Order: sequence, then C-alpha cells, then structure tokens
Amino acid sequence: MVRPRTFCEEEAVDKALDVFWRHGYEGATLKVLTEAMGINRPSMYAAFGNKEDLFRQALARYTSIKDAVFEEAFTEPDARSVVRHLLRRAAEMMTEPGNPVGCLSVQGCLSGKDENEPVRLELAKIRARYHDRIEVRFADEKAAGRLPADAEPGELAMLLSAIANGMAVQAASGATREELLTVAENAARVFPTQAQPQTAAAE
Repeated sequence: MVRPRTFCEEEAVDKALDVFWRHGYEGATLKVLTEAMGINRPSMYAAFGNKEDLFRQALARYTSIKDAVFEEAFTEPDARSVVRHLLRRAAEMMTEPGNPVGCLSVQGCLSGKDENEPVRLELAKIRARYHDRIEVRFADEKAAGRLPADAEPGELAMLLSAIANGMAVQAASGATREELLTVAENAARVFPTQAQPQTAAAE
C-alpha cells in the first residue's frame, strides 16, 4: 500500500520558496531544500519532481503574490499612482521582516551553469510578462490623455522595470525600507503626467 504523506505540500512549497529566494536557484542545494521543507529526498521527488520542477512550483507561488500586487495597483486612477503603488509595495515586500530581501525573479538566477538556462529563461519570461502588463496600462493612460502625447509606453514600462530591479539589488545590498520608499516616492514624483487643462479665469 502507498504510505500517506505526512507533510503539507503547500507549506513545503512556501519553505522551498524561501530557500530559493534567499540562495538563488544554484545556491539552493537539495540538502538545504529538504532540510528546510522537513522531508527527505525520495519524498521531495515523489511530491514535486526534480529541483527544477520544485522551483517552478515555488515560482508560481511567488508570482501569485506579485499578481495580487499588480491587480491592486491597476485599480489606481492614473499612471503616476500606479507607479507609486507598485514601487512602494515592492519596497515593502523586499524588506518584509522574516522574508528574504530583494526579488526572486531578479536574483533567482542572474548567472550560473549552462544547464540552468531554462530557469534563467523562465525568470526572464516572467519579467517580460510584467513589463507587458505595465506597457498596456501606460498605453491606455496615453490614449485617455493622462500621459503626454510624446510618451512612449514601452519605454516608460522599461524605466519602471529598471527602477524596480535596481531597488531589488539595493535591498539585497542592505538598503532599508525607508530608503527604498524614498526611491519609490521620488520615482513617482518625476514620472511624466499630462497636465490638466487650466480653467479660464473668470471675467
């Protein structure tokens, strides 16, 4: 008879996510992973497949959290408010007490062995998906007249991504939440916005 599993798979994935986030894909050895998850290797393979399969499941958990942040941000009324919301929430997530610092999608596999190329490509695909979502929102803002006529949504999306990625590197280097929130506020303050037409002075 098949022995029932004695661990919660969802909790195990969350613990694996923590390991991948802290150590990156290559630094997260099977020994470190299984110890953190509280299971042995046969149980890990049986429940999650190999290390790459486990990483993809942990990454899905991570992106579900980021997706919720984007859904919140996209309820904001204009592009500047969207930028402020995304960057402030990024600063908070990157410095959440008890959580790893930085961003998994940025730091998960910045470099490494050739055989880990599929992981790097997967992370790049996720970053591209968020870029595309932001670009679409900025295009909508431009069409609605809430961005300057010469604004390029793709370039603005790239700028926002570069700022967020830079914040992740800064967080990993020891930047505080207050410092990152200052970056977020300054980025939002200088983000282009279409000036509202002035009301003619009363005669």
